[in-house]
Amino acid sequence: MIPESISHLDPAAVAHAPAALSRKRSRNFFGRQGNSWIIGLSLLVSLLALLPIAFVILSAWQTGWGTLEALIWRPRVAELLANTLLLMVITIPLCVALGLALAWLTERTDLPGRRAWSLLATAPLAVPAFVHSYAWVSLVPPIHGLFAGVLVSVIAYFPFLYLPIAATLRRLDPAIEDVGESLGLKPWAVFFRIVLPQLRLAICGGALLVGLHLLAEYGLYAMIRFDTFTTAIFDQFKSTFSGPAAHTLAGILALCCLGLLTVESAARGKARYARVGSGSARQQRTVRLSRGTKVLALSIPLISSVLALGVPLITLGSWLIAGGREVWQLDALFPALEQTLLLGVAGALLTTCAAVPVAWLSIRSPGRLHRLLESCNYITSSLPGIVVALALVTVTINFARPIYQTSITVLLAYLLMFMPRALVSLRAGIAQAPVELENIARSLGRSPGRALWSITLRLAAPGAAAGAALVFLAITNELTATLLLAPNGTRTLATGFWAMTSEIDYAGAAPYALLMILLSLPLTGLLYHQSKRTAGR
Repeated sequence: MIPESISHLDPAAVAHAPAALSRKRSRNFFGRQGNSWIIGLSLLVSLLALLPIAFVILSAWQTGWGTLEALIWRPRVAELLANTLLLMVITIPLCVALGLALAWLTERTDLPGRRAWSLLATAPLAVPAFVHSYAWVSLVPPIHGLFAGVLVSVIAYFPFLYLPIAATLRRLDPAIEDVGESLGLKPWAVFFRIVLPQLRLAICGGALLVGLHLLAEYGLYAMIRFDTFTTAIFDQFKSTFSGPAAHTLAGILALCCLGLLTVESAARGKARYARVGSGSARQQRTVRLSRGTKVLALSIPLISSVLALGVPLITLGSWLIAGGREVWQLDALFPALEQTLLLGVAGALLTTCAAVPVAWLSIRSPGRLHRLLESCNYITSSLPGIVVALALVTVTINFARPIYQTSITVLLAYLLMFMPRALVSLRAGIAQAPVELENIARSLGRSPGRALWSITLRLAAPGAAAGAALVFLAITNELTATLLLAPNGTRTLATGFWAMTSEIDYAGAAPYALLMILLSLPLTGLLYHQSKRTAGR
């Protein structure tokens, strides 16, 4: 459908535009003259994205090898590393097992109420991780340590594996399973030898997301008193502001993130998972469960829903009832809600606009340089928010003091942390916008900027809106960078919740948690329905 912005153009001119473009204006459209400003903006965004990595390297250089070696080989660092590795080694496989089991039961069996269970398996995404921790600490006050960290992490993050695995199972060609059975393989052999390898990309991608969250999360582990690199960096920053110890821990944490990316890339492999041709339209096979097996199978989604949704919702309800009307301090809640909405909207708009030149180049003019510029944003976003915040603190204090502890610094942190959420959605939207319409507009005198704005971005608006919504959701629940960078007196729902729980005022924290969940629920539902649509259902 042609946008209204070009509907008034002369039909004869439009008909001859492609030929004129190819003969006279090709270099202008795809060479440096037409794209120089887009390349410049993309380069600026990518250089800004490299700021945290440059901070880590420069901090290590300034500290000096002697001091750095002494800081690295402390027993405290070994303890933090052991905690982090144990947390990841135990949590990630459990998330994979739970996500895979739920995806198989809801997509491939005749489990009663499987559509409802599918929605309930996605719903925990609406509950911030530190709210899960708050609920469990309220319910079982002595809970702490590694066991608590694993328990809360699994119930908070398993949807990151359930969603991609379920979507892949919906798209999987049933013919490959028929071939396996025709060769004499038993049903379980078909699953492990044929179906499971086809899920490798989904499992690796989901496991990477879980691993990055485990490395970056602060509130969840601080509340249950389980020390990780992120909690230690935050404590070190509060005690010595921005000393070498905090920088050293940030560098080790950054190396852990890069190591995780390397492991995920190696595990993903180079095998092909696409089929040639569209295949035939066929329903996915449904496994019939016996009565006894159904009872056992129902226990998996039931227990996971109770732990991931029942515990936080019941805990919130009990605290709201216990606190009565007094906990609804509207003079504090409304400003926190307003500040959250303002930062969320501003951060989503800024991040989405900054992603436009990078996304446009990756689709319209792919090349090694443009891929490199795009990769900078993905690598930086894998770093925990605490590292990004420390980098911005150091840079603003030394080189841009007027914006230190202002909303500008907070928005820059959101930009660096959440750029890929907008970038991925924008790329998909721009890819679906015909380049011919943009070229026609340019050939008829539109500047590259006007053609991009009036044609391509209008057609890519749904993808841009989806990316902005994802960024908004992330900002709504962001805690670490906001605590470190927000101006004095700024209180979002997340920081207000954290302030209340720090004072052991769990009843006063309940309204903040409830508002965060209510803000997140619509987008969580959008993700669920988008997953269904993407899979062709």
